[in-house]
Amino acid sequence: MTERLAGTVALVTGASSGIGAATALALADEGAAVALVARRLDKLEALAENIRGGGPALVIEADVTDPDQARGAVERAVQELGRLDTLVNNAGVMLLGPILGAPIEEWQRMVNLNVLGLLYCTHAALPHLLAAAEEGPRSVADVVNVSSTAGRNARLNSGVYNATKFGVGAFSESLRQEVTTRHVRVTIIEPGATATELAFQNRPEILEEMAKTFGGIEVMQAEDIANSIRYAVTQPRHVSVNEILIRPTEQER
Repeated sequence: MTERLAGTVALVTGASSGIGAATALALADEGAAVALVARRLDKLEALAENIRGGGPALVIEADVTDPDQARGAVERAVQELGRLDTLVNNAGVMLLGPILGAPIEEWQRMVNLNVLGLLYCTHAALPHLLAAAEEGPRSVADVVNVSSTAGRNARLNSGVYNATKFGVGAFSESLRQEVTTRHVRVTIIEPGATATELAFQNRPEILEEMAKTFGGIEVMQAEDIANSIRYAVTQPRHVSVNEILIRPTEQER
């Protein structure tokens, strides 16, 4: 198979598991050198060993909710791998439940990671992405922001998570308009129910409600979402896939 991303560098946040890990593998399979960013060093190192059989992988332990660490992760990727062509903002948290009486700490975690972490990484990466888009091998660069179906439809007991993902959508579209004529493409990925660790950070009573909603359907796997990201970033220079809504076939909303 032709390695469509050969000679390029991708940085993936939240790469220690789930969609992030699957995306890193998919982009490496396309020939990209991959910078793996997350807080769980042991998980990153195990993933890197799998990738290094096929290409360069750089492990970067960082908390992207800290602007200095987010900037440092991007700068290290560029310094050690030589450039940056693709940024995948995947790191996120989903903490559901009623707004009334909600633990404020859960809201803070979601805003800090889902919104601010994404903003910090994008801010640090943009100069490098713009530079990559001005030269070979592909003369185009990509920002991929992993959102959710919750970024399209507000739902009961999902208010603050909805707010963060609606914010990702608004930011992504504004950024797209700002940089698209300079061949930096912006794609938002909106997955429905997917089998990852994301849900299991919720309180037990929330997990019970989620099981009632999704327990009877065949949910997606992380690789399904990674393949949608692979599709977007391997398009030719003149094609920009701005939005992918991807749900299990049996998921109604």
